[in-house]
Amino acid sequence: MNEIEQRLEELERLGLHRRLRMVSGPQGPRVLLDGRPVLLLCSNNYLGLADHPRVREAAADAAMRWGVGAGASRLVSGTMTIHRRLEERLAAWEGSEACLLFGSGYLANIGTIGAFAGTGDTVFSDELNHASIVDGCRCSRARVVVYRHCDPDDLDRLMRRHGGGSGRRLIVTDSVFSMDGDVAPLAEIVELAKAYGARTIVDEAHATGVLGPGGRGAVAQAGLQGEVDVVVGTLGKALGSYGAYVCADEELVRYLVNTARALIFSTAPPPPAIAGALAALELLQERPHRVQRLRCNARALRRALAAEGMPVEDAEMHIVPLIVGDEHAAMSLCEALLQRGVFAQAIRPPTVAPGTSRLRLAVMASHTAEELRDAAGAIGEAARELGLDLMGRESPAAEPQHLTGGREDMRGQSPVFAPAAVTTVPSAPIRVASTPFDGERDVIHRAA
Repeated sequence: MNEIEQRLEELERLGLHRRLRMVSGPQGPRVLLDGRPVLLLCSNNYLGLADHPRVREAAADAAMRWGVGAGASRLVSGTMTIHRRLEERLAAWEGSEACLLFGSGYLANIGTIGAFAGTGDTVFSDELNHASIVDGCRCSRARVVVYRHCDPDDLDRLMRRHGGGSGRRLIVTDSVFSMDGDVAPLAEIVELAKAYGARTIVDEAHATGVLGPGGRGAVAQAGLQGEVDVVVGTLGKALGSYGAYVCADEELVRYLVNTARALIFSTAPPPPAIAGALAALELLQERPHRVQRLRCNARALRRALAAEGMPVEDAEMHIVPLIVGDEHAAMSLCEALLQRGVFAQAIRPPTVAPGTSRLRLAVMASHTAEELRDAAGAIGEAARELGLDLMGRESPAAEPQHLTGGREDMRGQSPVFAPAAVTTVPSAPIRVASTPFDGERDVIHRAA
């Protein structure tokens, strides 16, 4: 048996083996999964626009008019009129001076963080930030200080502690966290950034089209438009397409055009995807009731789950985590639900911390309340059949353990990333290489 076979066998034993499942047809509320009809409860197509006729027609028309590919990077010959049109619409919608499109949310975070932080600078990052933020921090080669999840007091303490030196300081956070569905304390973060002279980057991937007035995101909901330096948004979730954007003032956007390697060295997003996103944005602005329908659906699912005895808050957040704990148990629950016609993917390490494997339920505006109530009933029935006692989000088992030694190692004297010295592997516990870099010990975020 070679090392690859051994590793695959280990992943299977740990309950961490993954395989691709085949979805037939568009990302609607119901799909064929590996040939079986199921209710889709794990798609980020929150507003149900990915399969909207107008969005599909816009993409098809764009393919005929501009072709299926942009041909080059944005700075060579890849920027096309359809790109500029969407950038102008997004800037106006977000209330910012300028906007810049990227090929994906991952590229947007890698490029933006790397442009605003580097060697000699310090990035303060929430411990549950998405993997694209984690990797952006890692690739920037800046010192990275990880603060406790959604804890502005801890952020304040760490900014005082790591306030020396002449380098730039940057605070970066998700607005809505993808695995728990909670919202960052943005007002407090912006206040701290101003007090310590730091820039802020807020990733609105799971808030765009969902929170705030007209679905403009958590920054708008908090009344902070114009006070966050950089807002990153996605075209691939609520807007039903693919790609990402960065909104900021005109000077910062010009700076990104000249320094963001993920923009400079990547082919521009394909015209059909951009045209589809533009049509979705127009639909969102014309028919904001979709946002309210999503919120109503989220509340309907949460109440139905609570009636089944699940530890779920009565709220309107569209992401509902059902924490199982054990990796094998999470997979068993996922498979049991498939037998009942519900597809709710099991999320396991390294996407979440060991001991917090879960089903991450994602509501769409295109679901019906009856479908969601039936799904909650199926979840309750399957959990009881398997003898599972699902945990609340505040359960001690949900405490993130990023390193072999636990939280104190993660938050030691030198909380620094270095791309050459950090090793991440998809097993429990997450391991970190002990090789020093620049004389300091490396730590790692949760490998989201």
